[in-house]
Amino acid sequence: MSRQNIAGVSALTALAPAVWGSTYLITTEFLPPDRPLLASTLRALPAGLILLGLTRVLPRGVWWWRAVVLGVLNIGAFFYLLFLAAYHLPGGVAALVMSVQPMIVLVLSSLLLRDKIRPLHVISCVIGAAGVSLLVLQPHAGLDTTGVVAGLLGAVSMASGIVLTKRWGRPEGVSLLAFTGWQLTVGGLVLVPVTLASETLPDHLTWENIGGFAYLGIIGALVAYVLWFRGLAQLPALAASFLSFASPLCATVLGYLFLDQTLGALQIVGALAVVAAVVLAQPRPHRRTKAPARTAAPTASTASTAQTAHRSRV
Repeated sequence: MSRQNIAGVSALTALAPAVWGSTYLITTEFLPPDRPLLASTLRALPAGLILLGLTRVLPRGVWWWRAVVLGVLNIGAFFYLLFLAAYHLPGGVAALVMSVQPMIVLVLSSLLLRDKIRPLHVISCVIGAAGVSLLVLQPHAGLDTTGVVAGLLGAVSMASGIVLTKRWGRPEGVSLLAFTGWQLTVGGLVLVPVTLASETLPDHLTWENIGGFAYLGIIGALVAYVLWFRGLAQLPALAASFLSFASPLCATVLGYLFLDQTLGALQIVGALAVVAAVVLAQPRPHRRTKAPARTAAPTASTASTAQTAHRSRV
């Protein structure tokens, strides 16, 4: 891809984690309290069923179990752990914990995709993690063991899903919408029995609750994951993973705009560091080298003329 194409794909793909960064605000301000499983299920299942209804394509053969694995890693387990972290940690701290994801992708890519670990990738990981820490950590940030563990496991889950999605690709002839619908549906179905067994349904839902669930399902799942899987098909796994830094960046900006949180000089430096890490990790277009000039092969007519001239000399 050219430099412009890479920048365009990266920018469009980054919209997905930017939308996911709003999850922390929506969870704390619009959703019923202490319902991470319900929030995860209602975010995934309706969006998946909508896409299945539109495409009417089901997995075949080996893709049945692959869809289950990807659906659990990318959607089911990740959604639950994301919401669990959001309920137990301040939004910025939860984002910081999950920012270890590119480092996990870096290791898994070298093992499963045979990608080389380059010094620039390691530097990008360090810069990105440092930037996120400056961006989201506050002097009195609350740390909760359950939230930290959930955030770390969520990072492992999504990192594994990213690498396996790159390794397996998408079945030939299957559209992006169908592929996304499989995973959202699987993730939602896996969460249904766990939700019913572990959480009670709210006594009532306010219009704010309904609006929050609708936003997370339509924008945060259906639209965002179509953009995400589209970008993941075109970008290297590590480059796509670094785009997830848009999540804490968006969470911090939304906190500043809507929750009266302040932005200090260190946070601005952190934001710039995050952007720098993302830019460094993006792929570079390959330079075309000029092929050496080749002597044209003799044509049939040329060869015939040469043979005629040779016979006449003889």
